[in-house]
Amino acid sequence: MKTLALALAATLLSPVDTAPPLPDDPFFAYDRPATYTVHTERTEVPLRDGSHLACDLHRPAAPGRFPVIVYDFNAYDQLAALGEAARFYVTRGYVAAVCNVRGSGDSPGRLDPFSAQEQRDNHDLIEWLAVQPWSTGRVGQMGVSYGGHSSLLVAVNKPPHLAAIIPVDGISDWYENTIYRGGIYSARIREWQQNTAPDTLVTYARHPAYDDFWRERSVKARWSDLDVPTLEIAGWYDRYRDGMVQNFQARQDNVWLVAGPWEHGMPAGQYADIGTGAFLAWWDHWLAGRDAPLPAKKVTSFETPHGGWHQYDDWPAGRTRHLPLTPGGAYTVNTDPGPRDPGESLVFRMRPVREDLVLAGEVNATIRATFPAADGNVAVIVSDVAPDGTSTRITNGWLKASHRHGHEHPVPVRPGRPYDLEVHLWPVHHRLAEGHHLEITVASDDHPEIDSDAPPGQVKITRGTLEIATLRKR
Repeated sequence: MKTLALALAATLLSPVDTAPPLPDDPFFAYDRPATYTVHTERTEVPLRDGSHLACDLHRPAAPGRFPVIVYDFNAYDQLAALGEAARFYVTRGYVAAVCNVRGSGDSPGRLDPFSAQEQRDNHDLIEWLAVQPWSTGRVGQMGVSYGGHSSLLVAVNKPPHLAAIIPVDGISDWYENTIYRGGIYSARIREWQQNTAPDTLVTYARHPAYDDFWRERSVKARWSDLDVPTLEIAGWYDRYRDGMVQNFQARQDNVWLVAGPWEHGMPAGQYADIGTGAFLAWWDHWLAGRDAPLPAKKVTSFETPHGGWHQYDDWPAGRTRHLPLTPGGAYTVNTDPGPRDPGESLVFRMRPVREDLVLAGEVNATIRATFPAADGNVAVIVSDVAPDGTSTRITNGWLKASHRHGHEHPVPVRPGRPYDLEVHLWPVHHRLAEGHHLEITVASDDHPEIDSDAPPGQVKITRGTLEIATLRKR
């Protein structure tokens, strides 16, 4: 079965042959040798409703009590592979619990990703692990993608023995970050639904607006409860980076952010891989009580494409600039599921920059649009265009016109009447090189990211503004 990390992998990164050095910070260089061999056993962890989770427990083969890591709590039935990946921590004195969520693998029941039931199961798992005779009672959780969001969700459920988490490519809100991007159904998630949780093809379609169904699956709806130490690992080429940045901005006192030039998935094996030092330092500090460092700054970010690592106290790191999008024009709505044809978008080209310009933070667009029907879609795509015409997408965002006041209560538009739509784009940390220019495309679709479900006709754009955070040349 494909994992979410494989099914949704981005394809924007163009790595170079020589890997850059690690961030100049003891946190990332931390290391200590392995000291234990590994004992593995299959067990059934009891749950409050009488059911159980199928788990592999990987423990140091020695007497004593050890802190525990719940390793990638997901629905992909990959216990053997995840156990092998967790071995690094077990040989250094941690118990690793690798479990199938309810309704996956050998865990009985119905799979309902990120539901309240799944969150309760995760809570029960952590509390069971904390009271075992080989446990110190200090439990952490980590995971990528599905496992990343599971880590964040269990944190806001506040199990008493959860001490810290490391979500990798997690999200803030299942609706906004994944299923209905800007209120528009995400075409790229459909294959994952079919392969992993086919029941959601029915249940998600019943909730096109934001309601309690989605709040149940949201970290954003409970940000005030995200109070455990959190090390967020995100990728600037990952489609979930916006949610990870939002989590940091909402909880800066206890969240640290590391954002690299990575596609969706663990940094291991990717360009600018940070290795294992940061992960081990985090667990040693919060779970094992060792004298291990924390990151020197709240934000450690790699400047794409090859600008190296930088550290900041806050994010966004730049000041906001306003770029006018003029003159306007009109485009025809693409109603086909494939790529758009000429005439089905408007393109705004900025002047080439005279010296390098670093984009470092939030990106937003305000678009004044007139629609031919009671609803419509607006997709905004920002690209870095080199003097030779080579174009690289650096960010994008989408909005359904009826969701202009939020996703809870859609409000139709009046055909022929202009509306100012505020479109939120994903954050960036990118160097626009001397002689390059920004190109902004406005359309009704963005194949293959979102459904081309806007009513047919012509959309008129009379004006717009791009807001983007920039840094001075360094």
